[in-house]
Amino acid sequence: MRGKRGNNAQYQKISMAGLLVAMGVVYGDIGTSPLYVMKSIVEDNGGLTGINPDFVIGSVSLIFWTLTLLTTIKYVVIALNADNHGEGGIFSLYTLVRKGGKYLIIPAMIGGAALLADGVLTPAVTVTTAIEGLRGIPQFFDRFGNNQNVIVIITLVIIFVLFMVQRFGTDIVGKAFGPIMFAWFTFLGVMGLLNFSQDWTVIRALNPYYAIQLLFSADNKLGLFILGNIFLATTGAEALYSDLGHVGKRNIRLSWPYVKICLVINYFGQAAWLLNVYQNPEAQQIKNLNPFFQMMPQSWIVIGVAFATVAAVIASQALITGSFTLVSEAIKLKLLPRLKIMYPGNSIGQMYIPAVNLILWIACSLVVVTFRTSHHMEAAYGLSITVTMLMTTALLYFYLIQNGHSRWFAYLVTFFFGAIEVVFFISSVVKFFRGGFVAVLIGLIILVVMFIWEQGNIIRESSTEDVSLRDYIPQLKELRDDASLPIYQTNVVFLVPDMAEDKVGRQFIYSILDKRPKRARVYWFVHVEVTDEPYTKEYQVDMMGTDFIVQVNLFLGFRVQQEINVYVRQVIHDLMKQGRLPKQPQRYSLTPGREVGDFQFVLIDEVVSNVTTLGKWQRQIMQAKLAIKKIATSPETWFGLEYSEVKHETVPLIIGNTRKTWLKERL
Repeated sequence: MRGKRGNNAQYQKISMAGLLVAMGVVYGDIGTSPLYVMKSIVEDNGGLTGINPDFVIGSVSLIFWTLTLLTTIKYVVIALNADNHGEGGIFSLYTLVRKGGKYLIIPAMIGGAALLADGVLTPAVTVTTAIEGLRGIPQFFDRFGNNQNVIVIITLVIIFVLFMVQRFGTDIVGKAFGPIMFAWFTFLGVMGLLNFSQDWTVIRALNPYYAIQLLFSADNKLGLFILGNIFLATTGAEALYSDLGHVGKRNIRLSWPYVKICLVINYFGQAAWLLNVYQNPEAQQIKNLNPFFQMMPQSWIVIGVAFATVAAVIASQALITGSFTLVSEAIKLKLLPRLKIMYPGNSIGQMYIPAVNLILWIACSLVVVTFRTSHHMEAAYGLSITVTMLMTTALLYFYLIQNGHSRWFAYLVTFFFGAIEVVFFISSVVKFFRGGFVAVLIGLIILVVMFIWEQGNIIRESSTEDVSLRDYIPQLKELRDDASLPIYQTNVVFLVPDMAEDKVGRQFIYSILDKRPKRARVYWFVHVEVTDEPYTKEYQVDMMGTDFIVQVNLFLGFRVQQEINVYVRQVIHDLMKQGRLPKQPQRYSLTPGREVGDFQFVLIDEVVSNVTTLGKWQRQIMQAKLAIKKIATSPETWFGLEYSEVKHETVPLIIGNTRKTWLKERL
């Protein structure tokens, strides 16, 4: 999380570059909402025949005040202040407030899982809606009509290409995202203004009276549940906060007024168009009517569809990048297992996680194939994000308290926004039965993995034992010099996940002394720490006054390949040159005069010991954690040891007390 600030420092200050990056990265999701919000509202109320002026004005009023209260006040004004060294998002917010209690990890986990899950629907719904706009082009409609199969195929191809290019990075095209999205928002404003100017009475929607009136009006067939569709206008607010680290809050706050004005004008323009045509029999016959495209002049529809498709792709790209960042932060917080992370770009923000990319692509494709139309996707979209917003509100309460705000102010803010979001959540619950269960199911799976990983860490950290290497120096020296045992290897290397001063996990000493006495010339304990700088290549060595024990801390940049065997060999050469390590001449070698001996990398595979007195529930948690660990990236791949001599050893994981078993001699 620290790296993004450093690598994007040029965008943190107010600048034209920062403002453009904000347009391209921060507002993708919320900027494509006009594609489907009014369409969803009208369709769910029975189409053009089911609406009237009061309904249209009330709907737009609800959209305006939702954008104002949730996006503007909660996120832009309040939440952006809760930055962790420039970073935003629910996990960064959690790191700010976690001193307030261990239980605060719960809303962070729920919110993070829900945000990842609901993101599966974003590329599907935005790209599908944009492509459905092709029906407004006469040549396309004459050829394919309302054939949804064509829309599905085109959408699947775009989504496939989008996910496949992730491995190559998006640095080059990413630079164009800002100007394109600036042009997109301008386009939204212009199209909206062309129609808004035809009926200025739509300005009445600024009065919240019309919003409240609609909720209780007989014209509103959905009643309170209409808010499930209204909420689609602000689903990108949480992403706005999560992307804080890319551009800084000042650039977001300065660019948001322009973005909001363009969005509101476009919604007002759609409302004006609806008021003009809702009684038109010809318009009433249009299937899958979308006010966003229909309000455009006929000659502009091709441009509008192309523009909308590009904007949908950019919004999806921002979602994918955000998912990678979210997973990376969860890994750093030890909420998820270690996954392979690649950095095809030149900054830590341009990461690529193959496993996450594959899962997102499969899930998005299945959503498109299963739901087929954007209307069905809209019916399922937004449920999980209401949960994330509620969790953010809960954590904001503790942030406000810790930062010196009065308790009554913190209560007021929490109750006000919490109440609004609870209403939105209740209104979105109906989406569970219309497809929202997909996002809920994905979120629950992610949450279960997080829970297992977090609980497994708690169980282990509270009970496992680290030992001091210094206490075992005499035994290790005696083992090294014991001529009665054959040499196991010249250099035995253990990769240690945690190493504080001279402390290492008990299992490593167990492997050397108890599993099978490993007589070696040198015992290596290597720990890798990934830095936020891209090309760091540094190390620290502690030999504890010996010439046969080497503790190595490798500091590797996030773009540096973790070829541990190469780095260890360099360290051994350096130590030999300094006279701190004896040479290891080899009699048999392809390299004449070779002075570095052979290596064996020992990787410890842990299993829960049968003699550990764990409760049934704790044992199941630890076994599940170890099972997940096997599915995650293998140590050979992570540390670049595919072509090295590697030995896996199974070592019993002793947690807590051991169970005593006594046999009685049979006489």
